[in-house]
Amino acid sequence: MERKAVRRRVLPGIAMVTALAAGVTGLAGCTDGNGIGITSDQKGGGSTAAPAQPGKYRSLPQPCKAADAKRLKAMLPATDSLTTEQRERLYAGTADPSFDGDRHVGCRWSAQAPEGTLLLSVVFERVVSYDRAAASDDDKAHKVFVRRLTDAHLPFPGPVTTPSGSPGGSPGGTPSGSPAAPPASPSASPPANPSASPGTEAPASPSASASPSPTTPPELGSRVLEELGNEAYLDDKLSAAGASAAQSRTVRIVFRTSNVLVTVEYSVQPSAPGSIPSSAETQDKARQLAQALAERFNE
Repeated sequence: MERKAVRRRVLPGIAMVTALAAGVTGLAGCTDGNGIGITSDQKGGGSTAAPAQPGKYRSLPQPCKAADAKRLKAMLPATDSLTTEQRERLYAGTADPSFDGDRHVGCRWSAQAPEGTLLLSVVFERVVSYDRAAASDDDKAHKVFVRRLTDAHLPFPGPVTTPSGSPGGSPGGTPSGSPAAPPASPSASPPANPSASPGTEAPASPSASASPSPTTPPELGSRVLEELGNEAYLDDKLSAAGASAAQSRTVRIVFRTSNVLVTVEYSVQPSAPGSIPSSAETQDKARQLAQALAERFNE
């Protein structure tokens, strides 16, 4: 009888020790490095941000078929001497070599018009971010656009910086409160020439030179464009004037729509020496084509 009583008292003690050991083990598995108890579910604190979604465009259109025939004929008028087959070949364009048609494609056209040579090119580039956890496709495309905008050295609009010295005064500055000296009159006669004899008429002032002809069209210049894709700029370059060669004008428009960069380049090379292609007309034709391409991407 005594053995049974002892046996009954020992078994509850063993059960209590086993439960305490299990509790200690559970606490050890739920403490951080400082010994502070934490919950076993750490998904909320240790989860990483979801990667950005891919860009809007997964492929690119065929560049040689991106521009409609009517617009091409307006930008590249063909001479009457061309046959029907030659015209079709002209407006069909020549595709640029490409190793990946979903990443970079282009097409070029060339026409000989009575007024000179006309060149046109369209390039599509789809930008892909290989680490979308750090940057999305659109963000990567924006960085590429900004880099090209910087390389173009465009004159960004902004406040005019005042050169060193007092505004409106001489380089040495004028005392505070005293008015600046008025500028010299352009019509003022130059100092007398000691070698000139009395009564000799003074030479004409340089400011009396003839003003530019009012028929000369204004230069629009390079600038950032608005309402074209997500962001855009226009780069207008005129070749240097030569004694016998005509000045050619090249207008390049680059715009971004989501993760795709589009480049339109239109060049006019006159055949007559001394001819200067119109800035407004050349830019207008290039902008109309760029706008048509942007609308096609939004379809």
